[in-house]
Amino acid sequence: MTYLNEIKGEHRGITSHIVKTEKFKTVSIIFKMLAPLTKADVTNRSLFPHVLLRGTSTHPKTAELRTYLDELYGTSVSTDLSKKGEQHIISFRLDIANEKYLKDQTPLLEKGLELLSEIIFSPALEEGAFQPLYVSQEKRTLKQRIQAVYNDKMRYSNLRLIQEMCKDEPYALHVNGELEDVEDITPQSLYEAYTKAINEDQLDIYVVGDVDEQQVEAYISSYFNTKEREAGPAPQIQRNYSPEPQEVVEDSDVKQGKLNMGFRTNTHFTDEDYPALQLFNGLFGGFSHSKLFINVREKASLAYYAASRIESFKGLLMVMSGIEVGNYQKAVDIIKEQFQEMKKGSFTEEAISQTKAVIKNQILETIDTPYGLIEFIYQQAAAQTEFSLEEWLQRIDDVTKEDIIEVGKKIELDTTYFLKGTEGAS
Repeated sequence: MTYLNEIKGEHRGITSHIVKTEKFKTVSIIFKMLAPLTKADVTNRSLFPHVLLRGTSTHPKTAELRTYLDELYGTSVSTDLSKKGEQHIISFRLDIANEKYLKDQTPLLEKGLELLSEIIFSPALEEGAFQPLYVSQEKRTLKQRIQAVYNDKMRYSNLRLIQEMCKDEPYALHVNGELEDVEDITPQSLYEAYTKAINEDQLDIYVVGDVDEQQVEAYISSYFNTKEREAGPAPQIQRNYSPEPQEVVEDSDVKQGKLNMGFRTNTHFTDEDYPALQLFNGLFGGFSHSKLFINVREKASLAYYAASRIESFKGLLMVMSGIEVGNYQKAVDIIKEQFQEMKKGSFTEEAISQTKAVIKNQILETIDTPYGLIEFIYQQAAAQTEFSLEEWLQRIDDVTKEDIIEVGKKIELDTTYFLKGTEGAS
């Protein structure tokens, strides 16, 4: 399938995706590792990518590795973590200058791919395990990253909503793992978790830039070979949720109350009616012309911010708002009222057209950056589905008012979470 000029290739244990484009002056390489999200693995998986970036078998000292990156015309390498529904994803990103624009003909792309392969597959080891110094330093940093969520009340209230709403589901786990599990990790146990991931994860590599596709395929074949693996089963999707709505109120020393509401949409990224859900969310709380923004924030002046977003792989719709503590009940009532208005179809054709335009514009803006482009394509690899950009935009265009009302009928309120400030309480 070609799409956005994407060329897919199968290598031993790894799928390559090459997008040739003259849009960018640099070449972006992203390596992704996907596995089920589990309590047993998530904290180790959040730690070892950072240890891998500390040193390789050839450049075991962090300073040596950084010097080598500088020699490659200031190449940068980083890692981050994400989750799509109940799947945990590790990403390594390497951005490198395009050798076409260099005066000397350094085989820069080959060196970049070789280095990324070495970072991922040939780490700096000591007695058959990760280096104890790197592990202890990165454990400390991981604890700080997990702790940071608790200090940022907006992120914290969102995390707490998910923990309450998805109590016995893997999705409740934080992407960076669990604080109480960090301490027990040893260089040996971490190395074992890393080896398991390298042997079992779904592995994808993306190369975006003005490159020679055949040449890139040859480099990937040469440097990125690992164990053959079976494709894992497509993620299990739970549907037909009709939850018993619950309310959770927590006290905290915050000036502004955080009101978060979680809904089960019973619609998933791979479903036919997913584009209708995108429109529902856009009209409800996704944009500045949406019901929540206009009615909760502007007209009633009940919220400092009020918005909604969807988690497409888990089938959730979440409302986030910041309110005065005394306005809690009023805010809950008006959000529920706007939700019912959406279900009844109280929105105009003009608002639908405006929302379609904004969503399509967002998609086109996303694919205007190498990272956004890769995320757009990776959505499909993670969901084990395929469609072109043109098809996706067409599906959004084809959504009717009836489709939006129908998708809305399946959405049910699950959890109302309120982080109640102590100041300004009436």
